Amino acid sequence: MRFGIYPGGRAGTVCARPQDPAAIGPLVEDLAGDRPFAVREYVHFFGAGPVPEAARALGAEHDLVRLTMPDAWYREGGRELDLVVSYLPPAADVAGWLAFLDAVIDRYGHLARCLQVTLEPNFPIPHIDGSSPGVLEALTRGVPHARAALDRGGLHDVRVGFSVAEPAEWLGGDDAFWAHLAGLPARAFADHVDYVGLGLYPDAFSPVAPRGEPGDVASLTEHALRHLRGHSLARAGIPDTTPIHVAENGSPSGAPRTEQAQHDALADMLAAVLALAGPLNITRYELFSLRDADSSSDQPTGTLGLVTDTYRPKPAYDLYRTTVRAHTTPTARPSAPTPPPPHDPPARAPSAGTCPTKRPPWSGGAMRSGAICEPCKALGLLEPRCGESPQARFCGGRVTAT
Repeated sequence: MRFGIYPGGRAGTVCARPQDPAAIGPLVEDLAGDRPFAVREYVHFFGAGPVPEAARALGAEHDLVRLTMPDAWYREGGRELDLVVSYLPPAADVAGWLAFLDAVIDRYGHLARCLQVTLEPNFPIPHIDGSSPGVLEALTRGVPHARAALDRGGLHDVRVGFSVAEPAEWLGGDDAFWAHLAGLPARAFADHVDYVGLGLYPDAFSPVAPRGEPGDVASLTEHALRHLRGHSLARAGIPDTTPIHVAENGSPSGAPRTEQAQHDALADMLAAVLALAGPLNITRYELFSLRDADSSSDQPTGTLGLVTDTYRPKPAYDLYRTTVRAHTTPTARPSAPTPPPPHDPPARAPSAGTCPTKRPPWSGGAMRSGAICEPCKALGLLEPRCGESPQARFCGGRVTAT
């Protein structure tokens, strides 16, 4: 089993205070010990045009500039970047989405070990991909597109997959989603899927039975995993040889819950996952999250962290550290692909006065002379024009006049 965590301090739109890289680094290193360890991060596609309010609400204005930590950190200490590319445009925009996938691979592909194409496209709630127009096409075209783009760049070791949420019975279930996948030829989709992730929050958003009784967190965890493997994936033609990743798992500690209750819930869920790892081919478990988004919040998403929003460890922190050290598969991490040269020119030269991202559909279009994009400005790249900066091809192309 490979373990990991989301290191940031945001859960959807909830974030009480800025994240602190100086605190994050030592905590992640302590959890991992000397073992390989996955680090989960998120970038978002919001469609063309100006930066939407949704991007600001999710803290995602500069996704193509930086992640939680500096680039080099993701290549050190046995860390493996699990990068999620989320599809959240207000209107269907598959062409723009595919171009964005290319831009993400250009920017972060050399750092990544796993690339997740869409976030829970079976789950139609706000700020989750299942609510976005065109999401099924974004998924089914995006996975083979990403695989081809990675292979063209020599990034053959990067695994490509997608994630789903637990069956959303309270939203009417997800039968239509799996029926759509079942209707596709294997060569069009399933053959390109290296893994399937599961978002698993049995006790976060609804009551559960007391510990040890039917319907408790352990039994709900087992049900979700068995249902995914035995029913949903089989229906979609995704074979048992394709691994399952527990892509997100967490339990809140905020009122009326307690930090000890969070510890107990995570202990039971981890035990269930480990017991099923062999029979169901579960190869990865990633916790959401390292830090609370808002320790004072009464919303479940506010208190999913192993540490508070001031980075004080909760009881669940020691539990997870012990689990990681006891159950990590002792295999060597494959060498990370060599990053592109820092001054490698764009794939094609930009036309005069345009933003020089590699993919013009994402670039935002023409720039006026004397303008630079917002992310490049944030990096201090204050050349007279964005096109004169070798880093600008990764900027995301949000344009502003200077």
